[in-house]
Amino acid sequence: MTPPFRIGVMQLTMEPLDEMLGSARVMDEAGLDTIWLAEAYPWWRKHGMEARSSTVVSALMARETERLTIGWGIISPFTRHPVQVAMDARVVQEAAGPGRFLLGFGTSKIFLNNAQMQTNRTLGPMREAVAIVRGVLGGGEFRYDGDTWSADVPPLRSEAETPREVPPVYVAATAPKMQALAGEIADGCLTPSITTPDFVRYTRENVGGDIDVGCTIVASIAEGRDEGRDGAREIAGMYLANKVQNIQGAADTLLDLAGLEQEEIRPIAEAMEARGRLAAKAKVTDAILDKCKPIAGTPSDCIAAIEEYRDAGCTHVMLELWGERRHDQIRLFGEQVLPHFRS
Repeated sequence: MTPPFRIGVMQLTMEPLDEMLGSARVMDEAGLDTIWLAEAYPWWRKHGMEARSSTVVSALMARETERLTIGWGIISPFTRHPVQVAMDARVVQEAAGPGRFLLGFGTSKIFLNNAQMQTNRTLGPMREAVAIVRGVLGGGEFRYDGDTWSADVPPLRSEAETPREVPPVYVAATAPKMQALAGEIADGCLTPSITTPDFVRYTRENVGGDIDVGCTIVASIAEGRDEGRDGAREIAGMYLANKVQNIQGAADTLLDLAGLEQEEIRPIAEAMEARGRLAAKAKVTDAILDKCKPIAGTPSDCIAAIEEYRDAGCTHVMLELWGERRHDQIRLFGEQVLPHFRS
C-alpha cells in the first residue's frame, strides 16, 4: 500500500530544550504532520552547540503537543541496546498516545567516532536491532540470539498498564546495501541531509516496494525569495562541512548526484572549522545552494520544490528548517504551503 504523503520537520537536538519544545508546539498548531528528532552528536560542541538525547526530548515533546507525530530520526542501536530502545519507546508511546510515534534507527558513524565505538559491521547489527525492538514491543515471550545483540524477555502480562502498539520502524540509509535492507525489513527509509530529487530516485531504486521514503531536505521560507533562501544557505553550509569533515566516502553518491565535488565544498568546511557556521554560510554560493535543491524561498518556490521531490518518489518530506524567525517560518508553511498538498 502506498504511504500517505506527509510533510514534517527534522529537528536537530543541539538547540536549547525550551526552544525545541516551543517549535514543536508551533508545528502542532500549524498542522505539520511530523517532527523528527535528529539526535545530535558531541561533534557540535566545536561549533558552540550541545547535543541532547532524542529519546528524552521526544517524550517531553509528546506531552507538549496534541496531534503532532513524534519520530526518532535517528538514534543509533550501537549506543543503546535494542531492549533499552524498546523501553524508551514505551515512554514516548505512553506520553504521546496511540499512533503518534515513529521509531528510527541509523548507524550514526559520527556519534560512534565521538564515543570511540567505530565499526565496519552495520548491516547485520541493524537487522538484529529491528528484530529485537519489534519482538520486545510485540509483548509476547521473546528470545533472540544474535551476533551483536541477544535478548531474553518474558511475556507482558494482561494486567500490565502500558501501550501495546508496535510503532512503525524506519532505517536511515545512504549506502545502497543499507537502503536495500530498509526496503526488506523496515516500514520506511530515511535519507540524509543534502538529499536531492536525484538521490530520492536512487533511493527508490534501492529500497524497492512501497515503503515510506522520508527525505531530509535543506529548507527555509519567507515572503521574499532572498530572505527565504538565506536560512537554507546556513544549514546547507553546516551539513556540507559535515560531509567533508566527518563522512567522506559514505557521502560520495549523495554529493555526486547533487553535482557537488569535495574540492568545491572544501572551503565551506575550512570556514566552518576556523570561524564557525556563519563563516561557512558565506562560502555557500548561489550555485552550490542550487545544487543542494533546497525547499527554500517564497511559498510558491517551496510548493514547486516539494512537488519535485514528491514526483521523484519522496513520500515524507522532512524539512531541515533553519534561519531567522523559525516560528514564523513554520506558520508560513502551515498557512501557504500545506493547504496546496491537503486539497
